[in-house]
Amino acid sequence: TDLRASVSLILAGLAAEGETVVNRVYHLDRGYEHVEEKLGAVGARIERVAGT
Repeated sequence: TDLRASVSLILAGLAAEGETVVNRVYHLDRGYEHVEEKLGAVGARIERVAGT
């Protein structure tokens, strides 16, 4: 569902070259605690930026 789709976008972004921006991550926040830290533990570089 939306939770799995959100994580799929994050994982696809990690596999892609260059920078990836994923907007509207409220589904991700609802279903996964500390996802940035968990993925960071395996080498991911994830940064949250405020929307405009």
